[in-house]
Amino acid sequence: GNGNDATGCCSSNPQKNADDENSMTDSISDDDEDDYDSEGEDIVDLEDMGDIIKKQSSSMKSKEPQEMVTPKQAKALKKEGYKLIGTHSAVKLCRWTKHQLRGRGGCYKHTHYGITSYQCMEATPSLACANKCVFCWRHHKNPVGREWRWKTDEPDMIVEEAVNTHVSMIKETRGIPGIQMDRWTEAHKVRHCALSLVGEPIMYPKINGLLQELHDRKISTFLVTNGQHPQAINDLIPITQLYVSVDASTPESLEAVDRPLFRDAWDRLKTSLSCLKDKGQRTVARLTVVKGWNSDEIGGYARLIALGHCSLVEVKGVTFCGKSDASNLNMSNTPWHHEVVQFTKILQKELQAIREEGGDDPLPEYDLACEHKHSCSVLLARVDQFAVPDPEDPSKRKWRTWIDYDKFQELAAKHVADPTFKFGVEDYTAETPSWAVFGSDEEGFDPTDNRHRKKKKHPKYAKFGDDGVPTHDTFNEPLPTEEISKLRNLMEEKKRQIGDETTVTELHGGEKIIDDASLMFRGLVVIR
Repeated sequence: GNGNDATGCCSSNPQKNADDENSMTDSISDDDEDDYDSEGEDIVDLEDMGDIIKKQSSSMKSKEPQEMVTPKQAKALKKEGYKLIGTHSAVKLCRWTKHQLRGRGGCYKHTHYGITSYQCMEATPSLACANKCVFCWRHHKNPVGREWRWKTDEPDMIVEEAVNTHVSMIKETRGIPGIQMDRWTEAHKVRHCALSLVGEPIMYPKINGLLQELHDRKISTFLVTNGQHPQAINDLIPITQLYVSVDASTPESLEAVDRPLFRDAWDRLKTSLSCLKDKGQRTVARLTVVKGWNSDEIGGYARLIALGHCSLVEVKGVTFCGKSDASNLNMSNTPWHHEVVQFTKILQKELQAIREEGGDDPLPEYDLACEHKHSCSVLLARVDQFAVPDPEDPSKRKWRTWIDYDKFQELAAKHVADPTFKFGVEDYTAETPSWAVFGSDEEGFDPTDNRHRKKKKHPKYAKFGDDGVPTHDTFNEPLPTEEISKLRNLMEEKKRQIGDETTVTELHGGEKIIDDASLMFRGLVVIR
């Protein structure tokens, strides 16, 4: 499947499909050109302009597809640490890979699904994307476009080069202080691929061939899509786990947060989510919470998730990656872990309310399964697919959100040999360890590793009350009653100044500043 088909993959209305096909030629505004360049404000002199016009004229005459990435974009991407593969693909070494190589903990996918972070390759077969999301940590150095119209590289070349480049980057980590050599040796074998690096992987016309190349190498596949190419989602072969990013709960907030090129972006997102219902393997609705931008109207998120009966719902706080001309975000837009937990609990109640409405195809039950505090990430999972009675106490649940990767590869290969063979979510689950389960003392941090803190900085307070007032000191010892009372008085004074509720102040240029008195003691550190 490729990303430039009509949007009606799960619709029975041919007129709607035709309308969607026509609307693909539209964009939000005349300024949103497909070849958008974040540095496009640079002045071009007349001599260069002549060369550009000649080049475009020559290209139009030959009708040869152009390469996706311009020299300027390639330079910007390389500066950010991307290793370019062919004409439209890239890999980059994830910081969590380096973290786990040093025994400092794995990523949230390690906690939620049991991947080995130091054996995971982060890659994309398409640097282009159909959105310009405000929270994109790539700062829009990549091209954007609604459909694929570039030169196309072969899947086997992309995978071969990507794996070789990734392993080469692993070899370069040998001199980093603290590298555990047993892990470093194992890291030379790639076992997982996160197709989420930059751009929209599903736009690549030969995406199924690329996924199969990865499976042939026994590499698991985690594919993230922004939900703007539903037909491509519908056409995908079975993969380990398929994500659709759900970045907003209303059409208006989707426009503001994702800044899509498609005018019918909201309908495309809904159609994409509906397609997930029939995929058969693990599906995920991925929510990135940006305070002041998309953290309201939680019921809207529940209604979107209900369209696809998604296996899992990942709720993650946005990571602030510094100021950029391409984004209006600031540090106050990043939620704390307890805020992500609160958001997820409300979302779970909204999903339960939809479930209780019943109907011909009732929504399955969801519950909080895992958390990774280090990433501000919480996982909701379908009870029918991932929960089993605890053998020691049948009144309690045991979660099975982890993946049996060898079993998946066995099932996927069987499907290739016999396309009539079907397999489902429950066929390759594995038990979630106690430290990864929501509410555990470890809060999702693997106890085989050691938490590293920069410059010996530790949180000044280890625990807080529901009102945000600290209750335990940096050593997790209870604070004296008089100290808690003093801190509460300070918070009350702050509330008299700015009010009890969270305030959002929108500045000129669209930046939103969040202020909340209940957070005043969070983030304070001591050196010890």
